[in-house]
Amino acid sequence: MKHGVAFRKFSRTSSHRMLMLRNLVTSLFEHEQIKTTLPKARDTARLAEKIITMGKKGNKPAQERAAAFLLKPELLPKLFGTFAERYAQRPGGYTRIHKFGNRPGDNAPHAVLELVDNPRDLRYEMTSRAIGREMLKEKLRDNKPVALIDSGVEGVEDVVVRERQLAEQSKGLLRPKTRWNLQKVLRFRNDSAVEEISQKAGHYADSLLASPIAFKTMQEEEQKTKKTNQPPIAPQIRRVGQVLPGQTTNAMAMSRGALGLPQHRKIEPHLTLRSIFGSKHKST
Repeated sequence: MKHGVAFRKFSRTSSHRMLMLRNLVTSLFEHEQIKTTLPKARDTARLAEKIITMGKKGNKPAQERAAAFLLKPELLPKLFGTFAERYAQRPGGYTRIHKFGNRPGDNAPHAVLELVDNPRDLRYEMTSRAIGREMLKEKLRDNKPVALIDSGVEGVEDVVVRERQLAEQSKGLLRPKTRWNLQKVLRFRNDSAVEEISQKAGHYADSLLASPIAFKTMQEEEQKTKKTNQPPIAPQIRRVGQVLPGQTTNAMAMSRGALGLPQHRKIEPHLTLRSIFGSKHKST
């Protein structure tokens, strides 16, 4: 039995494994969101947390250690500048792992590894959509969808500010899980994040409201077209062997390339390879 194994070996030598993890951490700091297998994401997150802690220290020994670890020196200003300011008030937990199903082929578990509070934060986006969906559901209890087209879902920012101050099990407009996610994503963000997530939630609610109405309008126009016996406009379907205007040959002949026989030359059943290619080739 293997006791006290501190890390995964990934069936690689120590030098290969360390270089792979350094490359993953460098890509994470460059793009702030990467997709890899779940075991690699867990080990990459462990190392990325330590490097970000070095960036928050900002002293010369931390800069030397971070420069020796990262594969791209141009990321050092981002580490000691952007990340240090973003996570100045956060005591830890700079990364987040989202499970992403299994990889086609070997069926390995996939995961998305990201830095929290990054510009493309997945939990931030999902929370804003959950807020917009639940607010729209609440508005539709008292109003019809047609009545909300002009005004839209109003008062989203007020709801976000109020729900941010409530306890998790308190009764409010949002579900307890949505309220918990809202408080979590806004805990270490600045005050402008409230306005931003309110706008995202409002836009998503408007899109949910407009989609069925637009689909209904398209169905009504299609029914009118059928009543007037006007054929619907269908895209022009071109066959493979059709010659388009300005072309001298069709697509089938072009796909054959230089190996294909000319279009006017046909192989008759009684011909042999010797009669086609010459006497050097023997027919079998």
